[in-house]
Amino acid sequence: MEGVSSAALLQETLQGGTDDIAFQASLIWDAIRGPVVVPLLRLSVFLCLVMSIMLFVERVYMGVVIAFVKLLRRKPEKRYKWEPMKDDIELGNSVYPMILVQIPMFNEKEVYQLSIGSACGLSWPADRIIVQVLDDSTDPTIKDLVETECHKWASKGIDIKYEIRDNRNGYKAGALKEGLKRSYVRQCDYVVIFDADFQPEPDFLWRTVPFLIHNPEIGLVQARWKFVNADECLMTRMQEMSLDYHFTVEQEVGSSTYAFFGFNGTAGVWRIEALNEAGGWKDRTTVEDMDLAVRASLKGWKFLYVADVRVKNELPSTLKAYRYQQHRWSCGPANLFRKMVMEIIRNKKVTTWKKVHVIYSFFFVRKLVAHINTFVFYCVVLPATVLVPEVVVPKWGSVYIPSIVTLLNSVGTPRSFHLVSFWILFENVMAMHRTKGTIIGLLETSRVNEWIVTEKLGDAAKAKASSARQHKRPRLKIADRLHLLELGVGAYLFFCGTYDVFFGKNQFFIFLFLQAIAFCIVGFGYVGTVVSSS
Repeated sequence: MEGVSSAALLQETLQGGTDDIAFQASLIWDAIRGPVVVPLLRLSVFLCLVMSIMLFVERVYMGVVIAFVKLLRRKPEKRYKWEPMKDDIELGNSVYPMILVQIPMFNEKEVYQLSIGSACGLSWPADRIIVQVLDDSTDPTIKDLVETECHKWASKGIDIKYEIRDNRNGYKAGALKEGLKRSYVRQCDYVVIFDADFQPEPDFLWRTVPFLIHNPEIGLVQARWKFVNADECLMTRMQEMSLDYHFTVEQEVGSSTYAFFGFNGTAGVWRIEALNEAGGWKDRTTVEDMDLAVRASLKGWKFLYVADVRVKNELPSTLKAYRYQQHRWSCGPANLFRKMVMEIIRNKKVTTWKKVHVIYSFFFVRKLVAHINTFVFYCVVLPATVLVPEVVVPKWGSVYIPSIVTLLNSVGTPRSFHLVSFWILFENVMAMHRTKGTIIGLLETSRVNEWIVTEKLGDAAKAKASSARQHKRPRLKIADRLHLLELGVGAYLFFCGTYDVFFGKNQFFIFLFLQAIAFCIVGFGYVGTVVSSS
């Protein structure tokens, strides 16, 4: 009996302690809720609604511009002079400008043959083109393979140069900068850049270079990307939707209105004079391509986007590679904005409207507000209003604006319209990493210059996918698969959704549960392809 009494007493003590902790927590919550939580949450809702309106206006504006471009059929050939290149019997091949093709590489075992082969296959007079392979590989085996591939094409009469460095200073920007220092580059008029997974069509130069020849004010001609592995998995389809909007709308609007847009870092042709006048390549951020584009634009050079010229390339199909890429793409622009905003304001060569476009539309709304608002509003603030019913989000802010923005974003990829719901949920998850990257870039913290080359699988992806049908899915270590930030946000959203079911009145629980599931799926690593390390 004494044993039973002691056990019962211990249980009552523990129960009492738990009840006491819960009571104390309830008192603290009641004490800070009115004077602290409610005002802060109301302020957060107000700021998020302001950012939502900014995004909405920006999307509608770009939609209107695109509509006019399509209706008026304002193709590049109508806005700028374009004539096909013609042979000259007297001058011979000297009538053709000298072209430098740069291919920066870093341990590109799976795709080096594709990119080098495509570059060497470009149709242009053989004595008027130089292919320059900039190999920063640290794996000696891969370096030997790349060098052998270069020698193979050289034996076929291609003027190809294999260039290496004894360091990786500046990463891609450093390699491109060093490549332009070679003596043979002085004879070149234009430089074409292709990342290691890009495969241009043979007529790429015939379709782009004439714009530069006949329009001396143009400094850059940018082609569109075409994704060879968009159907590999659901994650690559989501990426295709986001990037198609970027090319179909954002790049086209910039080209058609202010003759400015961000250089995509590849599949573009630069006038070397414009590149040099802008100060050349700089490695102060992880978006050396955007840095160069902004500086060249401030010098008065115009950019042209040619949507009809498409260059095949590969989307990252593993979650790890995609997360690293998105960190770089969000951190870099934010850091560049911090470094260049005053330089843009003080510039005397461009119009005030162009400055407003670059600072407000290009940087502030698209590179900062879009990332921060997507995550903070829909994954933090909106769920929090479920727990604090005194704070109300108007329906136009929680339903109408995001619905219209989503529909406008979906115009880039009509074939994937049925996947819009999945795309929204996935974009909200990735917005967490983009927000983190944006804050790191603005504050210039330790990871601001982190550069990890996006993994490319090339033909290996197809081989592994085929193998996966016959063998078991490769397993990853638990530590490699679990992503605690996503799981933490997923748990928070699930809690808020459950609270809304039993005590709330907002009826956000359907969205909250679906978004929680999306975070957990990514958190447990069930997104993208899985490639074994063997």
